[in-house]
Amino acid sequence: MKLRFTALALSLLLGATSLHASAAETAAPKWSLREHYTKYEFQIPMRDGVKLFTAVYVPKDASKPYPFLIQRTPYSAGVQADGELHYGVDFYPEHIGPSQQFEDSGYIFVKQDVRGRYMSEGKWQEMTPHVNPKRAKGEGNESEDMHDTVDWLLKNVANNNGKVGILGISYPGFYTSASIIDSHPAIKAASPQAPVTDLYMNDDSYHGGAFMLAANFDFYAAFVEAENPTPLPKTWDRFDYGTGDGYEFFRKHLTLTNILGTMTARQRALLQPTIEHSSYDEFWQSRNIAPHLKNIKAAVLTVGGWYDAEDPQGPLTTYASIKRNNPNIYSGLVMGPWVHGGWARGEGKRLGYVNFDSKTGEYFRSQIQFPFFEQHLKGVPNKNTTEVHAFETGSNVWRTYAAWPPKPAQSRTLYLGPNGTLSWTQPAGGEAYDEYVADPRKPVPFTAYPALGVPKEYMVGDQRFAATRPDVLTYQSEPLEEDVTFAGPVKPKLFVSTTGTDADWVVKLIDVYSADYPNGEPEERRGGDAGKPRLPMASYQQLVRGDRCAASSATVSTSRSRSRRAKWKR
Repeated sequence: MKLRFTALALSLLLGATSLHASAAETAAPKWSLREHYTKYEFQIPMRDGVKLFTAVYVPKDASKPYPFLIQRTPYSAGVQADGELHYGVDFYPEHIGPSQQFEDSGYIFVKQDVRGRYMSEGKWQEMTPHVNPKRAKGEGNESEDMHDTVDWLLKNVANNNGKVGILGISYPGFYTSASIIDSHPAIKAASPQAPVTDLYMNDDSYHGGAFMLAANFDFYAAFVEAENPTPLPKTWDRFDYGTGDGYEFFRKHLTLTNILGTMTARQRALLQPTIEHSSYDEFWQSRNIAPHLKNIKAAVLTVGGWYDAEDPQGPLTTYASIKRNNPNIYSGLVMGPWVHGGWARGEGKRLGYVNFDSKTGEYFRSQIQFPFFEQHLKGVPNKNTTEVHAFETGSNVWRTYAAWPPKPAQSRTLYLGPNGTLSWTQPAGGEAYDEYVADPRKPVPFTAYPALGVPKEYMVGDQRFAATRPDVLTYQSEPLEEDVTFAGPVKPKLFVSTTGTDADWVVKLIDVYSADYPNGEPEERRGGDAGKPRLPMASYQQLVRGDRCAASSATVSTSRSRSRRAKWKR
């Protein structure tokens, strides 16, 4: 295979017995949370008098005490039933724990509406600033709210063992991180997963100083403020684009003023400030939780996905900050071949056309996540206590390290050369350059197919569509003579000029498969009709990493085999 890039220098760093019973007779009864747990709902008072809605699921087996496992969320602690959101003790989800193992083992599961959202009182804040000297009435601090919640639970929920764990994915991942600052001593384990950490610095809002329009427009059109406490909205109202092609939607409206004009005032309320604050000012700096991750007493397991299009940087920043500021605790990191939250329920065996050869999601849940909480909340011995678990794509194996980036990694540089070449050797002298004409009215799309929002597959998508455009510069290596493993930050460095007033440069690191690479799934045929054509995997151009270049970097763990090539694109 080959590797490909899109712009400049790269820093590397499971004997059957015959049975004759019917399926109905042999099928095991479906596991029921209602049969094993009793649900309670509380309004827990905070130190300022604000009450937070909290649902608590307690094991019916009272023969032993159990630890708490908490999730704090802005997306509702209610239950989805018949396509709508419901509150009340009669409504149970199918599952409440991060996996069936937790529910079988026995935990007191707690799910809480954070301050200002749904059935909780108070005023919600975007990425609650940890330090806020001008805190308005009803506004809070997540660490304080967690402390008061834990204190109340320990005193008012019977049969607990005095230990608390917390976890969450995405925004609940942020609340996990923010909740363990100056942590309550009963909190023994925490797992911020895909945690929103610094919205401006390569998480949801901005990458390399460029606003992530498609993702943020789609999210904030549905995620809106509401008068609280309220059980509404029962459903998220999706935005009506009037088309199935987001690329054409944005091209039609062209300017941010026109684009925002397609939204209601309620839909714009949370989105507009993120656009107006286009530089890294106090608005963003005060919401960066990383510098405040101190005085943490719990063991922490931070989790992220290599192909997370929403919060790719958050897990790495969170892990590093916790390790740096809390040297006497366990700060672990897990990075797998997953999309945003892809490790939570899915197999994790493939993404789009790319296969990872094993069920990485199941492995994480059973061999890493469950033992971590069992160890710290129940005292169960855990043999898997290495600091870093990183799935190495390409070779498709799990690696363990003492730290991240791995200490054995060495910095290497790839250079763009004349005639679209790419090599480890710096080109000889001169000030040669390549140029192209970019038309802002016909920008390079990020997928080869129509889509709304940001499809999860695009992070490993085939880049052949972009390589044929005249406004894309491509640089490609010779077939690799030896295996190469990229492990650590990828940092493009460009020297550019433009005749325009401003520009965004998108740089892509691409793995070009060999011309004799076997094809994937056969063409689908039904009823003798011609079906969907299969995508040829020979010469497939897999996106490994790609992002805006200005002030940006990305981290990756991937192994490229001999005969592949490296490629950069602009």
